[in-house]
Amino acid sequence: MAAEQAFAVQFGRFLDQANGVAQSERLFHLLSAFALNFDFPWIAYGSPTLDRKDWGPVRRRPVVMLNYPDEWQERYFEMGYDKIDPIVKMCRKRAGAFRWSEVYNAASTTEDERRVFDEAAMFGLKSGISVPLHGPDGCFATLSFAQGDEREFKNRTITYLELAALHFHMKVAEFANSSAIEETPSLSPREKECILWVARGKSSWEIGKILGISVDTVNFHVKNVMRKLAVASRTVAAIKAVDLGIIEL
Repeated sequence: MAAEQAFAVQFGRFLDQANGVAQSERLFHLLSAFALNFDFPWIAYGSPTLDRKDWGPVRRRPVVMLNYPDEWQERYFEMGYDKIDPIVKMCRKRAGAFRWSEVYNAASTTEDERRVFDEAAMFGLKSGISVPLHGPDGCFATLSFAQGDEREFKNRTITYLELAALHFHMKVAEFANSSAIEETPSLSPREKECILWVARGKSSWEIGKILGISVDTVNFHVKNVMRKLAVASRTVAAIKAVDLGIIEL
């Protein structure tokens, strides 16, 4: 009972703090702190890449935020796992939150799809919960919570995380609808080249060989792109560059 009360207090605090912020990044930090109460250090939020071709020029691009290990982010896109991610497939079908173990053990999950989970575990993401976030016009996002242990989660844990995810998603949508159209940052031709090859899954060494420049120069340009796009990961920078129409894959 004491633990239940503590979680309820933490959830109430998250709601109060979330209602007092006006930036998606700050809201993400609050959600991350709340998830730590349940031993979930990693979170990923965004819309599946498969939907990006359908985004019209008038629609505002959805936010992508995650703090997964950089090595896993790079491996994920290098292998094209965004095209076969079983979590995304399940989110398209489900309305409520679910355990990753449910998807892994499902008869409809293929061996290739299970490999996504197996490799994620090798990078420390051994179990998790995902929340489908459906909206109007068939659009949807996913929010996943991951941890480094293999364990089963109590139903109340899933309930609290799902409620927090829904509130987070509604607040992010509110920010997007109330803000002006985001001005697209200006990248130099070399910065565009470097981030394009990052988006195609190439390492800094490979990009250097392709462009005939040093690894340090590649990293310099990629860091400039990250700074201009206000992100902390080269993978997220590549995603955002595509989302904003700066580069095309």
